[in-house]
Amino acid sequence: MKRIFTFLSLLFFSSVIAQTTHEEAKRAIEERSFPNWFQDAKLGIFIHWGLYSVPAYGGKESYSEWYLRGLQMNDSLRTNFLKKTYGSDFTYNDLTNEFKAELFDPEEWADLFKRAGAKYVVLVSKHHDGYALWPSKYNRNWNSVDTGPKRDIVGEVTEAVRDSGLKMGLYYSLPEWNHPLHRWYSDPHDSINTYVETYMIPQFKELVSTYKPSLIFADGEWYNSAKQWYSAELINWYYNLVGDEAIVNNRWGSGLDVGFLTPEYSAGIKETSRPWAEVRGIGRSFGLNRNEDLEAYGTSKELVEKFVQAVANGGGMILNVGPGADGQIPLIQQERLVQLGNWLEINGEAIYGAEAFDITEEEKEVQISRVDEVINFNWVRNSPLKGIREDDFSVRWEGYLVAPKNGKYNIELDADDEAILELDERTIINNNYTAPDKEAEVMNANTSYSENAVVDLKAGKPYKLVLNYREKKQNAKVTLSWSSKGGEKEIIPGDAFYLDQEKIQPGLQGQYTSLKTHIAYTKKNNSLYAISFEWPEDSLQLNIPKPKPGATVKMLGLERELDWSYKNSKMFINTSGIKYNELPSHDAWTFKIDNY
Repeated sequence: MKRIFTFLSLLFFSSVIAQTTHEEAKRAIEERSFPNWFQDAKLGIFIHWGLYSVPAYGGKESYSEWYLRGLQMNDSLRTNFLKKTYGSDFTYNDLTNEFKAELFDPEEWADLFKRAGAKYVVLVSKHHDGYALWPSKYNRNWNSVDTGPKRDIVGEVTEAVRDSGLKMGLYYSLPEWNHPLHRWYSDPHDSINTYVETYMIPQFKELVSTYKPSLIFADGEWYNSAKQWYSAELINWYYNLVGDEAIVNNRWGSGLDVGFLTPEYSAGIKETSRPWAEVRGIGRSFGLNRNEDLEAYGTSKELVEKFVQAVANGGGMILNVGPGADGQIPLIQQERLVQLGNWLEINGEAIYGAEAFDITEEEKEVQISRVDEVINFNWVRNSPLKGIREDDFSVRWEGYLVAPKNGKYNIELDADDEAILELDERTIINNNYTAPDKEAEVMNANTSYSENAVVDLKAGKPYKLVLNYREKKQNAKVTLSWSSKGGEKEIIPGDAFYLDQEKIQPGLQGQYTSLKTHIAYTKKNNSLYAISFEWPEDSLQLNIPKPKPGATVKMLGLERELDWSYKNSKMFINTSGIKYNELPSHDAWTFKIDNY
């Protein structure tokens, strides 16, 4: 039977590559224009749902959908949770018996997504664990029809989404962590040929031929080239099958730069020549993580601001929901979607089909201070605290270091990205490092770099300490450790740090700094939209070129014209006459300048 399967798979594969060469396919897809529907849509909904939704657990800053990988690495948090919750003999495969989806209602999902203002949906059809949410003949007894819910989830969601008038997209993981033909991360990266030719390509074609998604979001490509994945051939085949509305993302392997860009859990990018979508969950994780804190979900205002900022800078957002194993989308996630949709109902005119203005946003510096007990942070791709961006922020810690005993100490500074340590006004470590760009690699990725210095310290003497840290893009981490002669390395403990030279107040004073957008701009036809994230009490000041004579100003949701003036290269919109009970929303306010 195995020989027959391999033979048929090879025939299937041969029929794919016989149609066109890699270079021919590459040229064809590189010359293809992006469909207008995607550039106009701005907001999509991601759905991460699978076996990982049963434990729905991970570190507070981690991706819960990487649960199987955590077990493979003997991650104590995930391993202990599995044993404690389900028993010592329970395995990841046994989760199929717990994945019941008893509350799964695809029509209810589609109604919620439409109410959120989304224009398309992207469902994870198969994540890195290989479990398929459709009856794949290449995953017998490892799909949602043969096991678990006993339902074709891809099919049901696709039908409901399209019936609601939204476009349907599918996420597909190219590799798998535990496939016998190639165990991603465990087997040599270049040993994927048989896996790709006899399994991945036929399964990909099965999925796409059956459901014909308008969008494909590939993932897991980062250790191999597009040639090894046969990406150009597959994309070209997909485009020919689905037609002009088809679009793919940019995660297809090195050597192929096509598709819309997908920054992930970032502060966004500024790109107006190519479509892009900021990809993030409502919380810290894509799959549901029951170990997250409430604060991880943020507020509706924070969500609106992130979304608007992405649109203003030329992109959009694919906002993720992580249903539980029962199929219920957590209520706090539903609430955030409805709140975003309520805002879009009033302000969507400035979003859908809008383009970036010459000035995309106005920013100002924000500084937030707090006392930190130790320097041991791994923020992954998240903000260190509310009000500070996920990327492009800095921290300056100041205080005094006090050693418990005399001797030589090996001080180690581990950071992603840059960090400089001063002791008594002398630089002892200059860790000037930028992590390599691995867009989607998130779990235990080696993106930090350590440098050390050996210093003589006297017991009880306070040494002035200054640590300057700078985060650039993606992962953010900084730890400060030490070891003395005969001792093991440890994070420098809290009782070694003081705010004052008298050693009265423990801790280090940290000053966190980043830029913060307070006004974003979009344009459409002859109108300019200024979206303010802060309510202007009396007047909104815009640093833009002077409008044309006869330009008029209104706030969306308030049907009356507002007075304006222009002086000293600034436009001033009079908001003093707007009463609190007239405000159409409380998250952000859009001022439309007609005939700009």
